Amino acid sequence: MENKNGLFINLTQFLNCKDYTVSGERFEVMENKEYEMLVTFPIPLDLGGYYKSDNYISHTDSKKRFFDKMYQTVKKYTLKRKLSLLNSFQTEAKTILDVGAGTGDFLKVCKNNNWIVSGVEPSLDARKIAQKKGIHLKENLAAVSNQKFDVISLWHVLEHVEDLKDTIRRLNSLLKPEGRIVVAVPNYKSYDAKYYKEHWAAFDVPRHLWHFSQTAIQKLFCEVEMVVAKKVPMRFDSYYVSLLSEKYKSGKLKPLNAFYKGFISNLKARTTSEYSSLTYVIKNR
Repeated sequence: MENKNGLFINLTQFLNCKDYTVSGERFEVMENKEYEMLVTFPIPLDLGGYYKSDNYISHTDSKKRFFDKMYQTVKKYTLKRKLSLLNSFQTEAKTILDVGAGTGDFLKVCKNNNWIVSGVEPSLDARKIAQKKGIHLKENLAAVSNQKFDVISLWHVLEHVEDLKDTIRRLNSLLKPEGRIVVAVPNYKSYDAKYYKEHWAAFDVPRHLWHFSQTAIQKLFCEVEMVVAKKVPMRFDSYYVSLLSEKYKSGKLKPLNAFYKGFISNLKARTTSEYSSLTYVIKNR
């Protein structure tokens, strides 16, 4: 087993999950107890091929299906919440780098609110859509140089990057001393994850290579002398993920069941803090 950044050491089997979006193939989800995180194995050689689907909605602006319409509706609300979080930071230059910027909607909102925006997006199709919105994105982090940012954001992106520790080091190097990295990721210790198990949509193998707990995020960023300063729950995620998970589990849309499980997940998280997804605000020590 390949040792990527020391994260493929002493793994134990956790779950066997199916790719419901593209291939129908099955992948192992393994547990790394040292970091309290899960890893997808094996990582496909042609990982890009697993993103080539109309069902992969973050690379399109589609509103054809019920899930598309729901996603786009919720996105409008969450964009405002994300901007509000950014504006709560004390920054002078208001420079932001959005990694995994998709079709550019978040950066467009930032740009319209006086932020100086930069972005990275590997998908050519998504970059083309963003360009039509006046948002010009680079293909990868290696193309970003000689710049330092007040904020670097990764909205459901860190779980996708192949070289996890290298990426974290690169992000740290691009941040101003008083800057912040904002990371939103699913939480496999949430109630909805434990309920749906291998059908939990946020496992999303093999596109999601890493599956984080709160401890894992703290340990990974501690290695580059950074600390988690704040955690913000993403309460809508439990409903959307539960809706997809119900479909994966039974083959049918069961919105009432999904809403109930999403509600219970958020209710339990008020005590445990284990929300379906969490946003972490991370800064230098």
